[in-house]
Amino acid sequence: MTLKEIEQVTITAAKAFDLDVMCYQSNHEGDLIDILQAQTDQCVGIIINAGAFTHYSYALHDAILDTQLPAVEVHLSNLAEREAWRQQSVITPSCLKVISGKKEKGYQEAVAFLAEVIKS
Repeated sequence: MTLKEIEQVTITAAKAFDLDVMCYQSNHEGDLIDILQAQTDQCVGIIINAGAFTHYSYALHDAILDTQLPAVEVHLSNLAEREAWRQQSVITPSCLKVISGKKEKGYQEAVAFLAEVIKS
């Protein structure tokens, strides 16, 4: 699936819970941190696929924590089946849940999980 298709799957899943989704992609760590900081007041949760930043970005970890929003870490592939260095995530402690290896369905699961957390 393309990024746009995954975004649409996520947006559609969120509509079932009467939630809106803002999608953002960047290859720049600072841009991701800036958008988290800029959008915190307008959001009720975070779904993040941090790509390679997953494995070394303590700054992204801190930015997620600083939002004080419930967050779900999503990965299309199963990190447990990848190279040893990819199996370690430094952002996991800033998230309530990790969903890995479920492709686009992981985003649907993340939406449903966050909707339940927000509701309770």
